[in-house]
Amino acid sequence: MPNMTIKDIARISGCSVSTISRVINDRPDVRPETKEHVLQVMRDAGFVPNTNARQLKIQQSRSLAFVVKGTRNIFFSDFLVQLQRAATLYGYNGIVSYLDENANEIDAAEKILREIKPKGMIFLGGSVSNFQKGFASISVPSVLATLVSDKLSFPNLSMVGVDDRAAAYQAVSYLIQQGHSKIAVLGGPVTSYPSMMRREGAQQAMRDAGIQFNDNLYGLSNYDFESAYHAMNSLLARRAEFTALFAMSDVIAFGAVRALVSAGFRVPEDVSVIGFDGITMSRYCVPVMTTIVQPSEQIALQSIELLVRQIEHGASAQTITLQPELQRGESVRAI
Repeated sequence: MPNMTIKDIARISGCSVSTISRVINDRPDVRPETKEHVLQVMRDAGFVPNTNARQLKIQQSRSLAFVVKGTRNIFFSDFLVQLQRAATLYGYNGIVSYLDENANEIDAAEKILREIKPKGMIFLGGSVSNFQKGFASISVPSVLATLVSDKLSFPNLSMVGVDDRAAAYQAVSYLIQQGHSKIAVLGGPVTSYPSMMRREGAQQAMRDAGIQFNDNLYGLSNYDFESAYHAMNSLLARRAEFTALFAMSDVIAFGAVRALVSAGFRVPEDVSVIGFDGITMSRYCVPVMTTIVQPSEQIALQSIELLVRQIEHGASAQTITLQPELQRGESVRAI
């Protein structure tokens, strides 16, 4: 079957595309019988998961640009591995461009288009305002990954991610269910769309529970350890009273915990902490972090699939909102 893709293998085998991806990458989280079934289908179909045949046929660039906003965001580092793997499955090569957290990603994208001429672009993180003002100048198919906004509508821009507002609501609601009413929040400024949505979700969860959101319990932090450490120290210097913390990323949570422990607080005995993202480190830190897990593998695979459909078939842009999951750890206790 010419030009067979993993979607064809998924259809023939009756398995999902993500399962086929895990089999090809020899992931351990596939049942042995399922793995053998998929491998047999691939053998019968003569499917070889490499890019050589297609690259020989298509004498043109097979590159994609991954524009990453934030050089120290560990979630993006883990996510890029999955994104590169998914791109390879479709015969594309990802070229990564890292930007400072305060850089204009659209200006950077225009430069990349001139110099590299990729077939498509995937943006990791970004400013909704920057997209509103300048994305019309980006002509290639693109995907905004890990961020979904109803404020953006471009024919060549798909979006894949979770509902940040709803996910933050879930996180703070869980703290409230555990008996906490004095809840601090650490996150980014209103210029960061995910931070703004997560703040709104946290505030709404408190309002619905009859708790007044205290601005004195909100600390500004970038998405890195050092910034979070200093933000928590600033919060503690205000002598604000709180029994729980919602951190807008796991990285922020880790930096905050370090500051809390240095100040003599115990987690979760004195302060409960819930993070956001579900990076691998959250499962191995002490205490194990309770966090909202973004389905990063699914986001990566669907981002690549949408981009390939736009590039190869002229498909319309789509917005896909996925469901996060609460990962219960050891960093939150009931009071």
